[in-house]
Amino acid sequence: MDELILRLLRADLNIQTDKRDEYLKTLVRGARDLISREGICLQDTYEDAMLTEMYAAYLYRKRKENVAMPQMLRWALNNRILGENNDD
Repeated sequence: MDELILRLLRADLNIQTDKRDEYLKTLVRGARDLISREGICLQDTYEDAMLTEMYAAYLYRKRKENVAMPQMLRWALNNRILGENNDD
């Protein structure tokens, strides 16, 4: 899934080379850590891959523009948390 997330992230950020891959991989790891801190246990699913990619893209954009977390991302995190709590 890591390679898929990296490809999605490059496409989302319109990065067409692999020159920034180490930085992007670090953002993906950081996104996973931050998502876990929200109380989400990530699984090896496409849904969680997309969530991780969205969070990593937000971290990339935030470093330059200091933008607030997109509402779509916040909703996705909240829905994922609620879905996880409903599985109990």
